[in-house]
Amino acid sequence: MEIAILIIGLIYSIVLHELAHGYVAEKLGDFTPRYAGRLTLNPLAHLDPIGSFLVPLMTYLVGGFLIGWAKPVPINPLNFDNPNKGMALVAAAGPLTNILIAIILTLIYKISIILGNPAYLILPLIRLNLVLAVFNLIPIPPLDGSKIFLRNLDIQTMIFLEQFGILLVFIVVYFAFPLINLIVNFLFNILV
Repeated sequence: MEIAILIIGLIYSIVLHELAHGYVAEKLGDFTPRYAGRLTLNPLAHLDPIGSFLVPLMTYLVGGFLIGWAKPVPINPLNFDNPNKGMALVAAAGPLTNILIAIILTLIYKISIILGNPAYLILPLIRLNLVLAVFNLIPIPPLDGSKIFLRNLDIQTMIFLEQFGILLVFIVVYFAFPLINLIVNFLFNILV
C-alpha cells in the first residue's frame, strides 16, 4: 500500500510539473499544449514509456538511483509576446510547482502531527518534490534550468549543449548527486 501511494505520488508530481508548463504557456498566449491534449491530469498524456518507466527502472537496478522524464509539453515560443522571457517563465513553472507541492504536503504533515496521527508517508513525497525541483533547475538542456538560466547564451553554445545535454545530465547525476542531495536535505530540513 505504501509503495502504491509513493508511485501514485511520484506520477502526479510529474504530471502537475508538466501541466504547469502547459498552463503557463497558455496564459502567455500559446495554445499548443491544449491542442496537444496536455492540459489534463491524465497521466497517460504526460508519461513517456521509456523515460518514465524503462530508464528509471534501469538506473535504479544498475546504480541505485532514479532518473527519468516525462514527455515534454509542446510549446511554440513564437506565440509569446517575448519568446525569450516566455520560455523562461514556462520553464520555471514546473520546478515552482514541485516546490509548491512540497510546501502543501509539509502543511498536511504538520497538521497530521497536531491531530496526533503523523502522516509519515508524506515525508518521502515532500523529498521527492524537492528533488524534482532542484534537479530540474540544473542549467543543462533539456532540463528547465537551461531555459531559465542560459537563455541569453549565443546560439552556437546552446546548440552544443542541446546536442550533448542528456549525456551531461547523466554525468551531473553521477558526479553531482551528493551536492543535489545536500541541497534537497537543506530544503527538506527547513520545511519539515
